[in-house]
Amino acid sequence: MPTPRHDWTHDEVAALFALPFNDLLFQAQTVHRQHFDANTVQLSTLLSIKTGACPEDCAYCPQSVRYDTGLEREALLPVQTVVAAAKKAKAAGATRFCMGAAWRSPKDKDIDAVAQMIAAVKAEGLETCMTLGMLRAEQARRLADEGLDYYNHNLDTSEDYYADIITTRTYQDRLDTLENVREAGMKVCCGGIVGMGEQAEDRVELLRTLATLPQHPESVPINNLVQVPGTPLEGVDPIDPLDFVRTIAVARILMPAAHVRLSAGRETMSDELQALCFMAGANSIFYGDTLLTTDNPASQKDQALFARLGLNAEPVEIPPSPPLEKGGMRSRGRAPPRRRAGRWPGRPGRARPAAPTPRQPSRGGRTAARWPALHQLLRQRLPGPERSSGAAGRIGRCGACGQWRLATGHRLCPGARRAGGGHRRFHRA
Repeated sequence: MPTPRHDWTHDEVAALFALPFNDLLFQAQTVHRQHFDANTVQLSTLLSIKTGACPEDCAYCPQSVRYDTGLEREALLPVQTVVAAAKKAKAAGATRFCMGAAWRSPKDKDIDAVAQMIAAVKAEGLETCMTLGMLRAEQARRLADEGLDYYNHNLDTSEDYYADIITTRTYQDRLDTLENVREAGMKVCCGGIVGMGEQAEDRVELLRTLATLPQHPESVPINNLVQVPGTPLEGVDPIDPLDFVRTIAVARILMPAAHVRLSAGRETMSDELQALCFMAGANSIFYGDTLLTTDNPASQKDQALFARLGLNAEPVEIPPSPPLEKGGMRSRGRAPPRRRAGRWPGRPGRARPAAPTPRQPSRGGRTAARWPALHQLLRQRLPGPERSSGAAGRIGRCGACGQWRLATGHRLCPGARRAGGGHRRFHRA
């Protein structure tokens, strides 16, 4: 199996687009069969978890606050609503659940909110994907720690044509977000939109940019523009359907191990056109009645098309979510500590103690007469072995902080004992 390339030139990509149609599809189908079962398709469902009022000026998007498209704004959905949609998607056959929010860039409090959605959706046995706008490096790491599988952030078009579509963020902003996502350890979902009035050279350059990233996106959505009344791209000349198929085929050849997704715009595609796209190497679709704000073929229609073409849904194995720590944070490969509510008793840098043994009755009691002697012993910072005998009783180091103290059945210093049951639970003698 040939090793995927990352050094494609503009001329090489343009030459692929210029191949005779049958030759291009034959080459794409050959590459596709080297890496995938040619008759399986990955099914994703997309839900808008926060709709409208986006400050960006993307010329194709009805969610921009700058355009009057009649779209009703919706605040961030409750977790229960998202889980209900995820259950419905899984019951219909989807294996990945994608969540999109109309933000330029999420705030840290937004990350806290979507973290709960990630955990809840993964608990349903689905892969998770989100598109939330631009991410800082620390935000990407937080999403990765929460268990997010994929992050979507499209390049949309070529760098040269980009300024005609969007002016509120730069092309480099998008590349920076992709780098942050990749460095955080998440899988990348990144593609573009065709049919926005771009030239053939722009489609060449879009795919060349994707194919020369240090690591190819695991998922490459190719969207056919859905023209929404009220957006600047309403009325633009649509792309020739065969040129759309060529774009799918070239994406498959350039990024052979990626899932190439037949994304937005399928609602207006004939079954014959979709069949050509699958022949050209598309092996993923958005599955369900709607995408973010636009229509999509009904699930029953897709199932009927799959039956006619002999296609099957791609199975997926969902790895278990990392365990939760205090505050809902996820640990990196370690089990959560067993503890009661309350602050952590140990000093920074100290190893976490083993799980507590069952509670034992105190042998010494908390008599006021013992505290003066204990404080006197602590001030002396007694040397010697960890446990020794003395006139006032046994002496040892506190299991929480390491200080010397008078042992009375608990391995605790006065401060540890004053902290209450949550502290004492971990430090039995």
